[in-house]
Amino acid sequence: MVPNTAVAEAPALWRDAERCYRVVTARDPRFDGQFIMAVRTTGIYCRPSCPASTPKEQNVRFYPTSAAAQANGFRACRRCFPDAVPGSPDWNLRADLAARAMRLISDGTVEREGVPGLARRLGYSERQLGRVLTAELGAGPLALARAHRAHSARLLIEMSELPLTDVAFAAGFSSVRQFNETIREVFATTPSQLRAFAASRRRRQGDVGGTRLSLRLPFRPPFDAFGLLRFFADQAVPGVEDVTDGTYTRTLRLAHGTGVVRLTPEPDHVRCELHLADLRDLSSAVSRVRRLLDLDADPAAVTRVLGADPALASIVEAVPGIRVPGAVDGEELLLRALLGRDLPAALGEEVSGEAGVTRLFPTAARVATAGPPSVRGVAAALAEGRLEVHVGRDAADLRAELLACPGIDAWTADYVLMRVLGAPDVLLTDDAALQRGATALGITDLADRSRQWTPWCSYAGMYLRRADPAGPEPVANSC
Repeated sequence: MVPNTAVAEAPALWRDAERCYRVVTARDPRFDGQFIMAVRTTGIYCRPSCPASTPKEQNVRFYPTSAAAQANGFRACRRCFPDAVPGSPDWNLRADLAARAMRLISDGTVEREGVPGLARRLGYSERQLGRVLTAELGAGPLALARAHRAHSARLLIEMSELPLTDVAFAAGFSSVRQFNETIREVFATTPSQLRAFAASRRRRQGDVGGTRLSLRLPFRPPFDAFGLLRFFADQAVPGVEDVTDGTYTRTLRLAHGTGVVRLTPEPDHVRCELHLADLRDLSSAVSRVRRLLDLDADPAAVTRVLGADPALASIVEAVPGIRVPGAVDGEELLLRALLGRDLPAALGEEVSGEAGVTRLFPTAARVATAGPPSVRGVAAALAEGRLEVHVGRDAADLRAELLACPGIDAWTADYVLMRVLGAPDVLLTDDAALQRGATALGITDLADRSRQWTPWCSYAGMYLRRADPAGPEPVANSC
C-alpha cells in the first residue's frame, strides 16, 4: 500500500494561534517540538510546556521551528531548553518539500554539502527551495541549518570537555567568531558561560572523553521499548548489532568516520551513549538514532485513530506507544531487505567497537563485488549513484525507482518507504506475520479495513505483527 500523502494538506498546528495558546496554558508536553512559543515582552522563545508563568495571549507569537523564532529576533529559553525536545511528527507525516528538507537538514546535509547539495538532493533550485522553506517554516535553509548547528553546539558544550574551539568546528561552524556570535544570539550567553551554567546541573555517567558522549533522547510517552528491542534482536546482523540486557548496540557508518551507539530505554528518555571517531558526525548520528527508534512519533494521535477500531482496540490498549522501527542508513536498509539473513557479515570492515559489535555493515560497493549475485545489480546501482535511498527522497519517486530495479518487488519497496522515510501510512499486506495477526484479531479484509487506519497504517501493521500468535507476547511493557 503506497503512503497516503493527502495528510500533507492538513493545516499546520502553529497557524492555529487559539489552539496553540490552549496547549501553552495547559503546559501539555505532548506538543513539545510541534511548535514554538515566542514572547514579545521578554524576547524569549519556549517549548509549549515551559514551566515559567504563562504569558498573556496578546504577547505571544507561534512559529513552526526554532529557526523561525531566531530569525525574528527571539532567543532560546534557558529554563525549558526548547530545542531539547522530540522533533515534530510532521516531518514524517508530511511528504512535501519542507518536510523532506527538514529531515536532510537534521542529518547534517547543509554542513557537509552546503545549500547547493541540499537543493540537488531534493531536486529543486536553491531559489525555489529557499522560497518554499521561508513560506512554510518561516526561515530559509541557511537559518534552519544555523539553528541545527546551535543545538549541536549546545550538546557538545554541555556534554563534553572539548575545548570550545574544537566544539565550534565539530558542530559545523566555519569559524570561532561565527560560533561565538550564534551562541550569544540564540542563548543570550557566551559559550563559556553556557558551559559553566550546564556544569551545575549536568549528570555524567562515567568520564566523558573527547569522543564519548552520554545523551538523553526525549520521546513522547508512552514508548513501547520492549517491541523495538525485540524487533532489533530478531533482525540483528551478527557483529554489526547486539541486543543484551535491555540495551541495543550497533556500529554506525557516518560521513566523517565510524561510530558505535548504545541505546538503553529509561522511563522518560532513551540513554544514548555514543563513541564517535569524528565529532562532526554528532548531529547526524543523533538524528539517525532518533529515526531508528521513531522517537518523534505522536502516540496519542495514533491511539485516537487505531483505538477507535473495535478489532484493534484491545491490543492498542495492551501495548501503548508502539513505534515503527526506522533505519540509520537507506542503502543498508535496502540491502538488508533484499538479503535477509543471507548477508555475509564478514564483508563489513572491522572496527574497534563495544562487546558484541565489531564490524560495520558492508558498503554497497563491497556487496556489488563480493555479495550474493542476486543483489549485485541493486548494490551496483547504489554504489554508482544511479539509485539514491535517503530521507530526502519523495516517496512516490523513490517507490517507482525501486520497482524499476530487477529483484525489488512491491513489498520490498514499501518496506523501504516505511522504514527509511518514516512513511506512517504503509500497510505491508503481504507480510506473513501481519496476516497471521490480522486473522487472530478477526480481520479478514485488510485492504478495506486499512481505510479506517489512515494516516497510521504503518503503526496498525506493527500492532498486527504484535498480535501474531507466533510472535512475542503482546504485553504492556512500555516506558
